[in-house]
Amino acid sequence: MRRSVSVSVLLAVVLATVGCGDDGEGDGDRPYRIGMIAPLTGGYESLGRDHKKAVELAVEEINTAGGLLGRPVELVVRDDRSQPDQSVLSFNEIKGDVDVVIGSAFSNSALQTIPLAEDARLPYLSLAPADEQVKPIRPYTFVVPAVSSQYADRLLQYFQATGVSRVAVAYDGRSSYATAGLTGMQDKAGYYGVTLVAQEEFQTATTDFAPIFAKVRSSGAQAFTVWATGPPAVTVTKQYAASRLGVPLVLTAAQASRLFLEPAGAAAEGVTIASSIGVVGAYLPDGEQKEVIGSLSRSFRALYKYAPPQFAQDGYSAVQLIAAAVRQAKTTNRTKVRDTLENIRLVTPNGAYAYSRTDHTGLTTDFISVNKVDGGTLIPTDWARQQFPAAMR
Repeated sequence: MRRSVSVSVLLAVVLATVGCGDDGEGDGDRPYRIGMIAPLTGGYESLGRDHKKAVELAVEEINTAGGLLGRPVELVVRDDRSQPDQSVLSFNEIKGDVDVVIGSAFSNSALQTIPLAEDARLPYLSLAPADEQVKPIRPYTFVVPAVSSQYADRLLQYFQATGVSRVAVAYDGRSSYATAGLTGMQDKAGYYGVTLVAQEEFQTATTDFAPIFAKVRSSGAQAFTVWATGPPAVTVTKQYAASRLGVPLVLTAAQASRLFLEPAGAAAEGVTIASSIGVVGAYLPDGEQKEVIGSLSRSFRALYKYAPPQFAQDGYSAVQLIAAAVRQAKTTNRTKVRDTLENIRLVTPNGAYAYSRTDHTGLTTDFISVNKVDGGTLIPTDWARQQFPAAMR
């Protein structure tokens, strides 16, 4: 009798295991669950909330169209409070309940969480741009926005084309995004005939940039690039406007939204800001890329009454990539979805992705625009407009 009971129990356990489908198989009609870890409070709240809005929009569109492989998509959201340790806690809360994770916009949080996703063999699409996430390549980790080194490369291309050969750089030493941007410029400056004549570190809490301006002024720089996220970028821009420094201020994609432009106000006029092409999609040549950007813009504006910023485009693109991988794989099996992501070809508002076994960033610098602030909005430079056809091929 005991033997019979034991066999029955064992059989029940086996069947339960098969039914649960620990890698996404055998789950019947249960929803396909996308986990999202976002900074919905704390210093990066503004980024996380735009990410969440766009992810929710993309999920709603998929469900309206019938879901994925006939299953509804369910979003499971956790707030990392703009803190790496909270991102880790959030991941551990949801890892057993989701099929894929869209990770935090805060690079420091993503870098703490990615090793856990790898151990769990759970596809992780990061909305943070730090290079360290994918250098070296990690099997289950993919980055959605262009990474810091790509923005550095694009800005150096712009400097070379516009005759700027001496550049001063300031960076937030506590930000993985900013330090990766500095490293990217250091690595490629010589290739583009650019000399970094000053490299000044500041902290996230810095409120007085006068000492840095003094060093930039004495360096003979022809341009001043600042790598920062959040409040420091607004502070440095306002103080720059009052400093009469005499060289152009150049900022990166972290400032490519109203979240920077509105608080910076008139001080941002004339400032150079790099962004994804989606931010300036209205200026692109007609074609599929412009249509995809326009579709998101119309839907997002209808809901929220403002244009989707860089961060919203990242979140929306992440869901599109996940959906395309599931459909192409014709299964929700995590490993097969991962394998499909690694070979995906997809046009999204961020650009045309082409992940591969040796590239988990997916985008090239062709999908980065260099813009000027004009009337409180981003307008592509003449140089950027000349580059757009390369992104449309």
